[in-house]
Amino acid sequence: MKRKNLLFVAFLVMIMMVVAACNDSSDTTEAEGDGNGNGEGGGDEEITLEFWTMQLQPTFTDYIEGMISDFEEENPNITINWLDVPAADLEQKILADVSADNAPDVVNLNPSFGGSLAELDATVNMDEAVSEEERSRYLDGAWEANQLDGETFGVPWYLDTAVTLNNSAIYEEAGLDPEDPPETYEEAKEYAEIIQEETDQYGYFPSLDLSLPLQHMELMGVPLMNEDGTAAFNTDDGVEVLEYFTELYENDLIPAESLTGDQREGTNFYQSGEVAFGVNFFIAEIQENAPEIYENTVPSAAITGDSGKKNMTVQNLVVPEQTEHQEAAVDFALFITSAENQVEFAKLTPILPSSTEALEDPYFTDVPDDAEPIDLVRKTSAEQLPDAELLVPPMDNFNDLQTVMHDAFSRAMMGEATPEESLAQAEEEWNEIVAE
Repeated sequence: MKRKNLLFVAFLVMIMMVVAACNDSSDTTEAEGDGNGNGEGGGDEEITLEFWTMQLQPTFTDYIEGMISDFEEENPNITINWLDVPAADLEQKILADVSADNAPDVVNLNPSFGGSLAELDATVNMDEAVSEEERSRYLDGAWEANQLDGETFGVPWYLDTAVTLNNSAIYEEAGLDPEDPPETYEEAKEYAEIIQEETDQYGYFPSLDLSLPLQHMELMGVPLMNEDGTAAFNTDDGVEVLEYFTELYENDLIPAESLTGDQREGTNFYQSGEVAFGVNFFIAEIQENAPEIYENTVPSAAITGDSGKKNMTVQNLVVPEQTEHQEAAVDFALFITSAENQVEFAKLTPILPSSTEALEDPYFTDVPDDAEPIDLVRKTSAEQLPDAELLVPPMDNFNDLQTVMHDAFSRAMMGEATPEESLAQAEEEWNEIVAE
């Protein structure tokens, strides 16, 4: 694969890790297309659908255009106009176009962005628009990731689960077995202490960028919210989470960039040989930029806590409520997410399908005898997927709430407040936002 393509693949995976319904009020009848052109596409009316994706050009242009051609061939009265939007611009663009009554018919969003539309009652309720038979072909966790206030605002498209990457060379220098990597937060701390003592290098890089502090809470068994959305994390267990990260930070067991840098910093540290293990690193980027580190990489299941949970990241397809062709739009979304199309997409980049049938393909269940780290990452990630879930569900005022939690971690880790004081302040700020 050419260098520029690998960089685009790495960026797509980054989007996946960054790592968020309403009743249809149109005059169109409920859509229950089968994803094979048996909805509005079977009629005589000429239909044009506007389809937006998130930063897929130019790497996946051939794939998307080929899929569109297949759909149009099966539905000769439907034309698909495809627009690819830079990831940084998509949320503001979709919100602006919805406000101007100029929304696309199908748009690729993550659950956070989709939740922003659902807050405005601007999305088709997929629980009503999709038949139970069609709904059953998706992983439960992937379907539930697109829900807000009990309604489903999107169809899951492609997924990922976090995998721990371990540098076997650093493990061996520290006298550790890379085939026996840490599985829990406590083990991660123990390994970090040993690696620091034996090699004078960092062992662990736990990123605290964006929503990751919220994920750490859930992984360590601390619920974020009560049923009414108010804070549920200000507990003894919640305080222990902040104490854990504060101790790692104060004892220089993790790089300062875990707190102050963005998520990409973890990959930078790992591919430069400055850290032994961590989650949410970009394997395609490491393969391209650091071949020796890549060859020494041993993937393992994601580090978790008392909850035993695994996180799932999701990209979905949303049909805005403004569409004049709901049935055709939903049918196109189902076509895109068919098992055949998802397997083809996953073979182009390190992603996983939301289709249960696609996940049974040998590409996800088997690896060759001479498997490379990227093959093992795919298999490990796929094995986790049936039990994974979106740990931080779509919620109102998501960006503000994730900032509240990040600031709580920051205050405690930098010694500006005790973990108890910091979490109490976060609870107060969280509840003020929820009450607005």
